[in-house]
Amino acid sequence: MSKGLTKRSEDYSAWYNELVEKADLAQHSAVKGCMVIKPYGYAIWEKMQRALDDMFKATGHVNAYFPLFVPKSFLEKEEEHAEGFAKECAVVTHYRLKGNPDGKGLVVDPAAKLSEELIIRPTSETVIWNTYKGWIQSYRDLPLLINQWCNVVRWEMRTRIFLRTAEFLWQEGHTAHSTEQEAVEETERMLGVYADFAEQWMAVPVVKGTKTPNERFAGAEDTLCIEGLMQDGKALQCGTSHFLGQNFARSFDVKFVNKEGQLEYAWATSWGVSTRLMGALIMAHSDDNGLVLPPKLAPIQVVIVPIYRDEQGLAAISERVAPIVEALKAKGISVKYDNDDKFKPGYKFAEYELKGVPVRLGLGMRDLENGTVEVARRDTLTKESTSLDGIVDFVANLLDEIQANIFQKALKFREENTFEVDTWEEFKEQIEKGGFVSAHWDGTGETEEKIKELTKATIRCIPFDSIEEEGKCVYSGEKSGKRVLFAKAY
Repeated sequence: MSKGLTKRSEDYSAWYNELVEKADLAQHSAVKGCMVIKPYGYAIWEKMQRALDDMFKATGHVNAYFPLFVPKSFLEKEEEHAEGFAKECAVVTHYRLKGNPDGKGLVVDPAAKLSEELIIRPTSETVIWNTYKGWIQSYRDLPLLINQWCNVVRWEMRTRIFLRTAEFLWQEGHTAHSTEQEAVEETERMLGVYADFAEQWMAVPVVKGTKTPNERFAGAEDTLCIEGLMQDGKALQCGTSHFLGQNFARSFDVKFVNKEGQLEYAWATSWGVSTRLMGALIMAHSDDNGLVLPPKLAPIQVVIVPIYRDEQGLAAISERVAPIVEALKAKGISVKYDNDDKFKPGYKFAEYELKGVPVRLGLGMRDLENGTVEVARRDTLTKESTSLDGIVDFVANLLDEIQANIFQKALKFREENTFEVDTWEEFKEQIEKGGFVSAHWDGTGETEEKIKELTKATIRCIPFDSIEEEGKCVYSGEKSGKRVLFAKAY
């Protein structure tokens, strides 16, 4: 099944699009720019959701749900926010259709025009902070730690499944605090949660840092981010956490009485990750044979394929496999015993390789007689024969080993594709080759925009671990106090 995939070295974009389709992750929908997430792809997203949701709740957050529709007047209240999202908004102007007078199809009923246009949420800060006005009166009501899982719409002209679609799934946290320090700490804490998830679950090493003013979330005072490096040398923003200051509280008049009895505006944060993480998972690890999934997020962690000639042989294998399946499940391992007789073992091997199942066990009559089983690893494409006795513990340990190996491979790739440059010629040459480019920047938006115009590279972040270092801006030659991270990006 993987033989039809374009090689990454030939056309990375075609490889990605073909893999998304052939691995049954998602497909384009009848609505231009939107996607249908298929069951296998959604199963991965569900595992992501479950892990993240547990992490959110462990840090004191609770889930709620807010409306899909945002009155246009809400969006207008925070000027910078409105300007940042205006070009991406889908607008509802009427609430009813009626039969076409000529008898063909439906038309918009002009009598059903809304008194105020509604925006399909591109993000929910405005509708949530309008709600918070009724929830927050005193410091005793704070902190307010809310998250919601939902869909949003940002009207994109150029789309790619998972990476950039007009509608996508995400979570968005929106918190309110009594002090600036508490809100800043929340912003940093949630970025840490995202980084832990990316590295421990997705096996994607990320750089934590601060966005430049040009790249900040519209309406934020500071935006923190995690950036991953994909196999084609492009960066992918994997999550953001925003310190919103008191901007939205002022816009929606959200005040509280503090401990001193004085009235002041609440301090805010927002943070989110989306189905874009599915794209990161694919592009960071997968190969020319198909998906490579870290075991923690694989819908099927272990597949067992019987190899038999007749029904008697299948019955003997099935009897031996049954307790193994139950023992694996008891350890919390998702396992599938594929005894479907419509496909031959060779076809199944190729299918599960394409879908990135971390461990495959092949068991035939000769294996039964010898008390052995063939174990195939998806991450290294290697096979070995091992004893059926103790196979459950062997597989459990192997899954941990695979998870760690996938991360280390991605980390090694990032380290080998991160470059320090000091001259404009070096910068242009390296940016064309790809990877993270660490270089000095003079701190001005003008230089940042000029570099983007000339090379299509953006400042992905100012890394937290960037040390003070005197230097000269790679473009302007002006003084610079530290290096920032540039890359072409999705």
